Amino acid sequence: MSKLTGRTALVTGASRGIGRAIALRLASEGARVGVHYASNEAAAKETVATIEAAGGTAFTIRTELGVPGDAEALWRAFDAHADGLDILVNNAGIAGPGLIHEVSEATYDKVFAINAKAPFFIIQKGLERLRDGGRIINVSSGVTKVAFPGMTSYAASKGALEVLTLTLAQTLGSRDITVNAVSPGTVETDIHPWMADPAAKAHAAGFSVFNRVGQPADVADVVSFLASDDARWVTGQNIDVSGGSGLGI
Repeated sequence: MSKLTGRTALVTGASRGIGRAIALRLASEGARVGVHYASNEAAAKETVATIEAAGGTAFTIRTELGVPGDAEALWRAFDAHADGLDILVNNAGIAGPGLIHEVSEATYDKVFAINAKAPFFIIQKGLERLRDGGRIINVSSGVTKVAFPGMTSYAASKGALEVLTLTLAQTLGSRDITVNAVSPGTVETDIHPWMADPAAKAHAAGFSVFNRVGQPADVADVVSFLASDDARWVTGQNIDVSGGSGLGI
């Protein structure tokens, strides 16, 4: 029997990139996975098809995040497929490039609405569905570890998510629910088309002590650990999954 057999997971932003890798990994361990997406229906269905082809089970949930009522809409969609939850992975997020004087109020609001506010209320509205002994895993970013002025609003939003992680670990410990975060560095996905430039990719690889850029599976494997019983004594932590990026700074 696989580690997550009999458990239900929900992964936000799971149609591609890191979220897709997480969905595939959790399914490979036996979890039934809700594949959330905002707009790319074809990619979400392809993720589900890949899971099912490998013998797993999954379903899609379409909900736009960062808008009023997003958490309620997400859980209404979820309730049509499942009667409870064991693993929640808050992965969905958007970038917010720009130095502080370059960030508009509208951009700031959108970044925080999706990266910080949505996870907050998804968790709040989902607690009645999350079973005791459950897992919450928030996907943060390595930009909270070092000064990264070019992503000011994004870094601030992820910092908020990390503090939420710490606070909830204390709040939910009485229910044996663990709450942890993972912080990827540069990961090769289709949202980084600039990596098609060998020079740019080589530069990014140089941040890691392994001299390569991360792959979505590098992050998904750590999330799978945190979702399992093996991580029952780990909570309130932020696991760096950046390949040692910034160790020499």
